[in-house]
Amino acid sequence: MSPERAREIAACLDLRALPADFYANPFPVYARLRETEPVKRLPDGSYFLTRYADLVAVYRDAQAFSSDKKVEFTPKYGAGSALLEHHTTSLVFNDPPLHTRVRKLIMGALTRRAIADMEPGLVKLVDSLLDRIAERGGGDLVEDFASAIPVEIIGNLLGVPHADRGPLRGWSLAILGALEPRLTAEQEELGNRSVREFTAYLRELVADRRKSPGDPEHDVLTRLIQGEGAGEQLNESELLQNCVFILNAGHETTTNLIGNALVALEEWPGEKEKLLAQVRATANDPGAQEAFMATAVDEFLRFESSNQLGNRRALQACAVGGTALPEGALVTLCIGAANRDPAQFANPDTLDLGRANNRHLAFGFGIHQCAGLSLARLEGRIAIARFLARFPAYRLTQSPTRGGRARFRGFLRAPFAVA
Repeated sequence: MSPERAREIAACLDLRALPADFYANPFPVYARLRETEPVKRLPDGSYFLTRYADLVAVYRDAQAFSSDKKVEFTPKYGAGSALLEHHTTSLVFNDPPLHTRVRKLIMGALTRRAIADMEPGLVKLVDSLLDRIAERGGGDLVEDFASAIPVEIIGNLLGVPHADRGPLRGWSLAILGALEPRLTAEQEELGNRSVREFTAYLRELVADRRKSPGDPEHDVLTRLIQGEGAGEQLNESELLQNCVFILNAGHETTTNLIGNALVALEEWPGEKEKLLAQVRATANDPGAQEAFMATAVDEFLRFESSNQLGNRRALQACAVGGTALPEGALVTLCIGAANRDPAQFANPDTLDLGRANNRHLAFGFGIHQCAGLSLARLEGRIAIARFLARFPAYRLTQSPTRGGRARFRGFLRAPFAVA
């Protein structure tokens, strides 16, 4: 995108009417906004933040900025709709005390030990996917690899039988797609139907789990059903909607992490060669491989964050970045822009897989920092390292197709071949 085009889009930015070239590459627009209007007033009266320091300030101040979306989402989805019930009940779009209760229950099943115990099964899953790719001589990085991993991992966490996992990705894409700033009638209808179908399925799964509980140390659904103690149980809506949320949050973002990383390596051949050299050199040293792959995964997350946008509502009149905000102001936190802020990151538009002190915001910050960040990092580390070790000469056979969404940045398709 040319500087002139970036300037043109930035000047009249409207999240409800974004042009195709923005979806392809929004980063020049974000850079222009950081430099000229870091707290930009949008046509709908909301505010769009692009500086790292400003995002951190909002994340830190949970007293002044609410994550509750009832005010914002009721007119968007309509009172009584399935999408409204889901998105205003799930963990990410709530404030304490509901947020605190649900997060505590989820984190109890995502301890360091529990995540470490998942690694052997994850390695087996990834290797089975790589075997299928080898048999066919290629495939699609998204459909045949990136998206297949989190569906299985989250399915295991919730104890969803393998035979029932077919619809999970479609439901997730439809429900998350309804979060886009501009919602078509078709997206709204599909999103509502997906919430209804998913919760109907979960009611049966919950009933079965009540009769035959799993291990609450590893089974998130059992843990959510049982709660931590008196007064900690979730009601039916809270339980069902947060199970939907766990699948959605763990699925789309991790799919994008893996897919974005493997495409980026094709676009940055120098970094790919460095990473390949490290994978080969540490093939027999798991600890060393884990360390450098953890650094690489964080750089992939910073460079092209799976989740590009967050939202808050000002509970009182306040100021951000020197700009006064009125009570009730709706604020969009542009994670994708903050993660390329030169005030925080040297050479931010360069993919540097050895980048140190990488305090990116891909998982948010503060009380709403992603509860599954350690699991996502594990999935990304294992998937990318083992893919490279198996197929170092993989190549894209067509230009990958972007998902066409502003909030979640990833690919729908990325056909590739292996040597």
